[in-house]
Amino acid sequence: MKLVIINLFFVSSAFAQLPETDIWLLTIKKKDSVYVYSNPLNITKRVGYENQPAFSIDDKTILYARVDSTKQSDIYQYNIKKKKHLNITKSNLSEFSPTLLPSGKEFSAVVVEKDSVQRIWKFNLDGSFKYIIHEGTDSIGYYTWLNDDTLLYYKLTNPHSLRSLNLLSNEDVWLCDNPTRSFRKIENSSKFIYAIKDSSRIEFRIYNPSLRESTVYASYPSLSEDFIWHPVLGLIKSEHSNLWRFNEKKKQWEVLFSFASLGIKNVTRFVFDSKLKQLAIVSSL
Repeated sequence: MKLVIINLFFVSSAFAQLPETDIWLLTIKKKDSVYVYSNPLNITKRVGYENQPAFSIDDKTILYARVDSTKQSDIYQYNIKKKKHLNITKSNLSEFSPTLLPSGKEFSAVVVEKDSVQRIWKFNLDGSFKYIIHEGTDSIGYYTWLNDDTLLYYKLTNPHSLRSLNLLSNEDVWLCDNPTRSFRKIENSSKFIYAIKDSSRIEFRIYNPSLRESTVYASYPSLSEDFIWHPVLGLIKSEHSNLWRFNEKKKQWEVLFSFASLGIKNVTRFVFDSKLKQLAIVSSL
């Protein structure tokens, strides 16, 4: 049986189990300068944990993490057209946070190994193992790729920290303590956006690697951690049943979508496809 390390997702050991979550898929379009959604579908309508959806390069499938009846986490693939789910990793370990790589034929994931070490592994798209990304780096909770050779990752230190790892030089740079679990590359640049948790708010900062300095971009008066940077829409975060977009010109937050009418009370993850035509969201009870 696999061991699921709860602190991969929660700071407190008081949580005895992963939350009940579902993944929804929606169609997106722009109407009269406003984005609207339609055709909401709960694609994982069952009791249990499904999380961390990621669209394939061609937007035809979605990778996600599912905890099955053995209490282990596997990576599944959902075929959008056929509405079929396929278990693609069937190891005796737990895999989380699948991320498609540029080739479209490989993906990476955080793997909880037998000795509880948490490292990033690379897999073929059929789920077969290729290799461990960086053997000397463990205690990884979350991550994103800045380029083929640089990894931005959330390290389970005390306090938790955000770090940048160059896979060629092995340079591991501390960036901040108390980061959120979300951080994203800003497309077509070397910059990335991350956020730091304060006592009652989150401060979003943009980091410039060439200057090794960050500047404050925005803030939000809650500790909800999930956000993305979209190449068209910019900074978007979730809060309860809404997605909020930061209007850079007006310097204010505006509701992009509300999912309250679907009975969704809390959006914990979300991702758009590459053409801004589909949106996958994770709702928790």
